[in-house]
Parts: sequence; structure tokens; C-alpha cells
Amino acid sequence: MTLSVSESGVSAEVVAAVDVNTIANEVYRHNFPDTPLWAKSIEGISLKELDSLSFDMILMSPPCQPFTRIGLQGDVSDPRTKSFLYVLEILPRLQKTPGYILLENVKGFESSEARNKMIRTLEDCGYIYQEFLLSPPCLGVPNSRLRYFLIAKLRMQPFSFQTSNTILEVFPCSDTSGRGASSRARSLGGTLQVTADPRRPVRPAQGGDGAYLYKLETAEQLERKRLQDSDSSVQTLQDFLEEKVEISRYLLPPKSLIRYAWILDIVTPTCRRSTCFTKGYGHYVEGTGSILQAAADVEMSSVYNSLETLSDEEKLAALSTLKLRYFTPREIANLHGFPSVFGFPDKITTKQQYRLLGNSLNVRIVAKLIALLLQPPQNAT
Repeated sequence: MTLSVSESGVSAEVVAAVDVNTIANEVYRHNFPDTPLWAKSIEGISLKELDSLSFDMILMSPPCQPFTRIGLQGDVSDPRTKSFLYVLEILPRLQKTPGYILLENVKGFESSEARNKMIRTLEDCGYIYQEFLLSPPCLGVPNSRLRYFLIAKLRMQPFSFQTSNTILEVFPCSDTSGRGASSRARSLGGTLQVTADPRRPVRPAQGGDGAYLYKLETAEQLERKRLQDSDSSVQTLQDFLEEKVEISRYLLPPKSLIRYAWILDIVTPTCRRSTCFTKGYGHYVEGTGSILQAAADVEMSSVYNSLETLSDEEKLAALSTLKLRYFTPREIANLHGFPSVFGFPDKITTKQQYRLLGNSLNVRIVAKLIALLLQPPQNAT
């Protein structure tokens, strides 16, 4: 959020950053040593302490676990919503009502009771608002990370665009970053779906246009990938890769190659897509993010078409020729829009870096929303 404020071009001072995660706080202090950091829960901050800050804007990412589709979806009954509900409870009681609010969460939050409570609170406090479902390809970034966003401002300060009671899937036309109707389709890119036992080989099936399905995917999924890779408004992955990588540190281990070969989402540097990176990336394989093929001179289809008749040892040898590796933490940070000046303290392990990045957000999208939030109406003097 702090990086997004800077990226937005808005002149602002961060009066307090709040988080309970010890590792996240160490990284924050490393990058923002002069910003007040409160290592405590939101609900542990008194009304008096909040009033003393006299802040103009709240930027927040409440815990997403109560709303994820793979979780229990406990919504407001989940104890992890306590901090968010405290913000809603205390907002009307602040001496100075903040002029601006931005919230980020996972897709699924838009249909939650927590969201409904938020909307009722905002309306009671005199805010107007706009909701979004946005993913980085709408800004030309080759990474699917569909997230819910809300921006709100006090009613006496109208937006620079016409708000809608529907959730927008592109930036409004008044923001020059909008890319038209095609962005709507790109923003909805999802993760590869597993349709069978990943340990059981399947015979490659022919898809549309003579293309072959080398892994456990449908013809529809293959076509979606083809369309994503042909979208020239999105950059290629090579624009986000490090020039020098110690590949041996990031190669998939043999056990993972054998077990998960059929469900890996493999991309090359010339691809214009990658799946969402989660906090389990680098530790788990299934559904945690794309894998990069580092061997540019090896044809993936020829390798996969040969696997069915091979022993495990032979399969491993064949798959190893692709040099399949994890994206580095720096490369994921690049895809998330983190500037080159952002870094991790030396004592933060690679696994910890992956966990933090998997729980993070796209800096560029939030920066655009902050700029949009503070942009005055066109007829304002």
C-alpha cells in the first residue's frame, strides 16, 4: 500500500502502518525505516490513538481467509474478520471522518456479509463508492491476480467518473489506463483447473486448430491460453525476468517433476500470461503459480508426447531437458509492480519471501485506484 501511494504520484505522508505479522513488519521496516510502524492488531488501537493521527485516508487489506473459495468461507463469523469489523464499528465515531478509503480483498468478498456491512457503514457515514474486480492484464502485466477493490470518498467530493452500482471490471474511461472492452475479458483469467488424478498419465488429446493437449487441461483452457499469449497489449514475461539467475537454486526437484508433470502450468519467457502466485509457491507445486521453462531450444510438446512409454527414470531425464524452474522472488515482485528499490533483509529466507509475495497485491493496480480516488471532477476549478 505504501509503495502504491508513491507510485500513484499523490503527495502524501503515511502516518501509521499496522500489521501483526512479524516477518512482514521486518520487511516493512527495512524498506520504510522512517514510517511509524505499529506492530499490533487493529482492534488493539483505541479510538483516542486513531483520533490523534488525524488521517485523511485508510488503505486496507483485511485477512482474506474468511472469503476464499477454497476456505471454510466463515465470513463475519470467522475470528479473522474481527479487525475489519472493528474498523467499521469505529469509523462513525472518529472525530475526523477520513475523506478517502481503499480496500483490497479476494474475489468472493463481493458476495459476503462483511461486504454488506461495509456498504451499509459507508452509506451511513456519507460516502460514495465504486467496486471493482481487476487483474493485472488490464494494465498490460502478464499475471492473473483477480482481486476485489473498493474506493470510497465523502459525498461532498464527487468522483471524476460516473459511479455505478455494478462491479466494474475495467478502469473508468476518465482514467487513461483503461484499455476498453478487451480488458474485461482479460481481467477474468483464472488458474488451471485439475480435472483428473495428477499422478495418472493421460494420452494427449487433440484440441482446436490441430493443437495438442499435453497435460490435464481441456481444449477450452488451451484456447484461453492461446488467446492470452496472442494479446499484444500485454507484455511478455521476459520483460519481468532477472537477467542472471542461479538456475540450480530454483529448478523443480525430481520428485515434483515426476508427480506433478501433468498439471504444471508451464510458461516461457515469450508468453504473455502466468497464473496467480500464492503463499505456497516454491514449497508446494499444485495451484500455487506458473513454472518457467528455461530451456528455450527444447520443444515442450515433443517431451510430453514421449512420456507415456517411459519409465520414471527416463521421464525424469526427459523432463529435465526443459529446465523447469520456479520464478524467483524478485521476478514475482516485478510482476506485482514492486520497484527495483524494494528489497528484503538478508535474514528473510526465500520461502518467507514467497509467502509474503503470495499474500501481497499488485502495486500498479492500487496506485491507479489511488490516483483515481483523488482525481478531481473534470469540471472542478
